[in-house]
Amino acid sequence: MAKTSFGAAVIPPQAVTASPVKRARGARMGVLIGPGQGAPNFITRRFVLAPGARIPAHRHPTIEHEQVMVRGEMVLGLDAEVRTVRAGDAMYLPAGCAHWYENRTTSEAEFLCVIPNTPDYETEWLEDPPEGAFLG
Repeated sequence: MAKTSFGAAVIPPQAVTASPVKRARGARMGVLIGPGQGAPNFITRRFVLAPGARIPAHRHPTIEHEQVMVRGEMVLGLDAEVRTVRAGDAMYLPAGCAHWYENRTTSEAEFLCVIPNTPDYETEWLEDPPEGAFLG
């Protein structure tokens, strides 16, 4: 990580360890920017979904998400709507919006997810983990 004298930083994605996403199959997540890098208000996370990956339906009652597809394509469920999103698409998930992710392609998909830095982060799972999910 390269920092400037003002605390600003440039973090290459490969410099961040991506760990398996709990309750998901084939999904990894790493924090690119957050309190560990000196950012007090927001956390930017990088998700990588392998072919066949799935993050089951869930919602966050009080937390919104802003997301940007960086690479590839995936299917995204937003409440009752199902959308295919591709590199360059931006997604807004308001607090309470049920959502799920699935990579139905043969290539990895990658997106960034920005959330507020708050101790009130709560996840309500709406479906069981898919077969082969990481339960660690």
